[in-house]
Amino acid sequence: MTSQVRIGIAGVGRIGRMHAEILTRHTLRATVIAVADAQEHLAVEVADDLRVGVLSVDELIDSPDIDAVAICTPSSTHVDLIVRAAAAGKAIFCEKPISLDLDEVDRALCAIESSGVPFMVGFNRRFDPSHRSVQMRVQLGDVGDVHLARITSRDPEPPPLSYVVNSGGMFVDMTIHDFDMARFVVGSPVVEVFAKGAALIDPAFADAGDVDTAVIVLTHANGALTTIDNSRQAVYGYDQRVEVFGSAGVAMSENVPRDAARLITVDGEVGATLQHFFLDRYRESYLDEWTAFIDYVADGGKSPISGADGRSALAIGIAAWQSVRESRPIAIGRG
Repeated sequence: MTSQVRIGIAGVGRIGRMHAEILTRHTLRATVIAVADAQEHLAVEVADDLRVGVLSVDELIDSPDIDAVAICTPSSTHVDLIVRAAAAGKAIFCEKPISLDLDEVDRALCAIESSGVPFMVGFNRRFDPSHRSVQMRVQLGDVGDVHLARITSRDPEPPPLSYVVNSGGMFVDMTIHDFDMARFVVGSPVVEVFAKGAALIDPAFADAGDVDTAVIVLTHANGALTTIDNSRQAVYGYDQRVEVFGSAGVAMSENVPRDAARLITVDGEVGATLQHFFLDRYRESYLDEWTAFIDYVADGGKSPISGADGRSALAIGIAAWQSVRESRPIAIGRG
């Protein structure tokens, strides 16, 4: 390994381009060597902007000048790329979810285990300073025995239906972050899921077999309960809150407004609305996520977010869909 971790980005749509920009402009121990995308014009555009190379995905994985591959392609392609990158001896960063199918996840994890390459899943919200502070308070025992956790996650606007039909649905493309967050802040596996969902914003979601509004109750192995509420359309902005309540107190992570200005008059108080875009709300978490991955690849140690973590969050999402269809709680063996 050189003094710099040399990274290739496979897939430079919205999220892949953001990763490439962060790595190129804001990290000290990493260098983006090249980008690749099935839509070559996207790769060329990003490469020209960042002054990096353009390769095919095959060339990127096989290149001796690349130490690590960031997989930011559609979810249906993740496992095949993981298997190929592992065989090539590359460290791997993979955006969530690893796959939409648990058997396919297991195929990827088997390849990673056999090759021994570093592997990390992109659950960036673990690195958000506020959410991470809640987890640390719980871990230090400041809230006592955990009784309840509450997670609110509401997007400012729905994704296009063209995305929804291939995404695995709300519980896998959106709530999967919250399932991982529940495991993270409570510090205990999930053993049961009960979910209710509805299409209250746009009936087209129901036509696509999806929901746009949901409430989920998770039961953890330690007996704690987590409630999650989701909406695909919060007209006031990107609503992201986490709370853990226990025998000694409560720790919480509040929303982040667009600015800190306030106006107070005889008529009351007015403040800024919430940030609107997830790239704005979680930009710092993405940078810290990459710092953790780079340190992991360069220095060794335990994966900051393992393949097992990715599998567990997907298992909860799949169980949530089963719960909605069958209107009953679903037990999870490996949550």
